[in-house]
Amino acid sequence: MTTVQPVNPAEALVSPVVRASALAAWQLVEDARYRTPERRRRNERRRLLAQRAVADRKAEREHRTT
Repeated sequence: MTTVQPVNPAEALVSPVVRASALAAWQLVEDARYRTPERRRRNERRRLLAQRAVADRKAEREHRTT
């Protein structure tokens, strides 16, 4: 650019109304996800993962010895 005129700032690609709407939609999805009855609590999930790890290690030990 060789002119002395200032450059007009680029307009935002997403208007604030759209951002708020997207945030609200995301929040609704998250709320629904956490309120489902089949959702396990974090501790239950950790316990299940630990039990699976122990079972996998036990199976690996048994497989190596035979």
